Amino acid sequence: MADGIEIGFGPLEQGGQGPGGSGDLVVFVGDDLALGSAARTALGSAGADLVAKAAASEKFKGRSLSALSLPAPAGVHADRLVVVGLGSEKDRAKIDWPVLGGFTASKVSSRSARVVLDWPGTTVSAEQAGEFALGARLRTYTFDRYKTKKKPDAEEKGGTALTLLLAEHGTASREGEAARTLSEGVILARDLVNEPPNVLFPEEFARRASELSKLGVEIEVLEPAKMRELGMGALLAVAQGSVREPRVVIMRWNGGPAGEAPIAFIGKGVVFDSGGVSIKPGGGMEDMKGDMGGAAAVVGALHALASRKARCNVVGAIGIVENMPDGGSYRPSDIITSMSGQTIEVINTDAEGRLVLADVITHIVRSAKPKAMVDLATLTGAIIVALGQDIAGMFSNDDALAANINAAGEATGEKVWRMPLIPAYDKAIDSKFADMKNTGGRHGGAATAASFIKRYVEEVPWAHLDIAGVAMSSNASEINRSWGAGWGVRLLDRLVRDHYEAR
Repeated sequence: MADGIEIGFGPLEQGGQGPGGSGDLVVFVGDDLALGSAARTALGSAGADLVAKAAASEKFKGRSLSALSLPAPAGVHADRLVVVGLGSEKDRAKIDWPVLGGFTASKVSSRSARVVLDWPGTTVSAEQAGEFALGARLRTYTFDRYKTKKKPDAEEKGGTALTLLLAEHGTASREGEAARTLSEGVILARDLVNEPPNVLFPEEFARRASELSKLGVEIEVLEPAKMRELGMGALLAVAQGSVREPRVVIMRWNGGPAGEAPIAFIGKGVVFDSGGVSIKPGGGMEDMKGDMGGAAAVVGALHALASRKARCNVVGAIGIVENMPDGGSYRPSDIITSMSGQTIEVINTDAEGRLVLADVITHIVRSAKPKAMVDLATLTGAIIVALGQDIAGMFSNDDALAANINAAGEATGEKVWRMPLIPAYDKAIDSKFADMKNTGGRHGGAATAASFIKRYVEEVPWAHLDIAGVAMSSNASEINRSWGAGWGVRLLDRLVRDHYEAR
C-alpha cells in the first residue's frame, strides 16, 4: 500500500509568510544557493539570510539531490524548512521530475508540507509538477500488511499531505490526477509481486485481475477445462505438478474505435517457481514468488490505461501457474504439444515460463489479431548476467516497435537494451525428437529463450522484454524502496500514450 499520501496543488502565493503555521516548507536552490522569487517572498530577507548561514555552517553546496533541514525562521508559516539542492545549471536543465519528487518526499517529516516549485530561470509546468507528484507517490509506497508490529515512527506519522505550489497550478490538477492513476497501476503491480505465494496462488491472482472490470475492462478467465479444449498443452504441462489449478486471464480495454485491432500485452505469471522436477537450489528460492512480475506489470498497465480512459484498444493476457514437483509433474524428456500444434521436448522443467507464454501468445494471435504484441517475463537469469538489475533485455522482430519501446523506456526511466535475434540462436533449440527443445543450453540463454517465444508470434510485430533483473529484488532508487518495483507499468502506459492512442 502507499502511505496515505495526498497531493494537492496551489498558487505560489500560498508559500508566503504568515503567523503560526505547521508542517514543512520545501524550497529549492541550485549550487549558487539562489532562491526563486516565490521562495524569497515566503522566507523574507531574514529567512534567506538564515538559509545562507545554515548552508555555510553545514557545508551544504546545493548539489543535485541533497537537502538541508532547519527550524523555520520566525514569521514563516511553517515549523521546519527543507532546502533541496538541484545542482549546477547543467543539472537543472535535465531534471528527472519523478526522481526529484521521490527525493523530496523522502525529506518531508511532517504530516503536511508545502513545496514551492520555483527557482531562478525556471517556470515549472503542470506536466512537470504531475511527474513530480508521481515520484512522490511511488517513493512513499510500503508493503507491510503482514507486519503485526509497526515501527513507532510509521504509526505516529500516518499519512502525509503535500501541496505543490506552482505558477501553472490551474491546470496542474489534471496532471495530478494522471499521476495518481498511473501510480495506482504501479502500486497494484508492486503489491502483486510482493505478495507471498500462499496468498497469491493462481485463482487468487485471477480474482484480483478480474477486479479491473470495475474500471470497464472486459474480463475473461480460462479455467483448465477450457484450456484443454483449446489445446494449451504447454501451459498445462507446467501446472500439472501443483495442487493449485492454473488460470489464463484475458483483459480487454476497448477505448479506441470499434473494430480497430488492439495492441496486446502478454505477461508470464508463475506465482511460484520451484523449478519443478529440475528443482532449483534452496538458496534464494524464496525470491521465486516474484516470477510473475510480467503478469503483474500487464495487470497494472491495464489498470492505469482504464483509469485514465485511454483512447485505444488494448488486450492484456496473463498465464498464471505454479511450477511444483510431485508425482504428476512434467519431466525432462517429456514431449508436449503446444496450442499452436508445435511439439516441444522438455530438457529442463525450470525453463517453464516460455511454455506458458507460448500458449497464451498463440491464443491472443488467433483470437485478438493484434497490430503489435509485447510480452514481459522474468524469464532468464542469463539476462541479469548480461545487463544487471537496472536495464531490461529487449528482443524484437520489428525495428519500429523496438524503437518505440526504447523511447518509452528513456522517457520513463524504465530502460531497455535491444539484444540480438539471429538464426544461430533459433537453431540451438532444434530437437532430435520434437519440433523444438525448451532450452538451448547455458550459452546465450536469454537469446535462445527469446528465439523459442518467437516461434509462436507468427507475423505479428512483437517484442519480448526479459525483466528478470528489474522486476523483483529491485535496486533501491529515489522512487522505489520496494522489493517488487512494479517495473513495466509506466513503460507500457507511455508506449500507448505516445504511439497507439487516438489523438
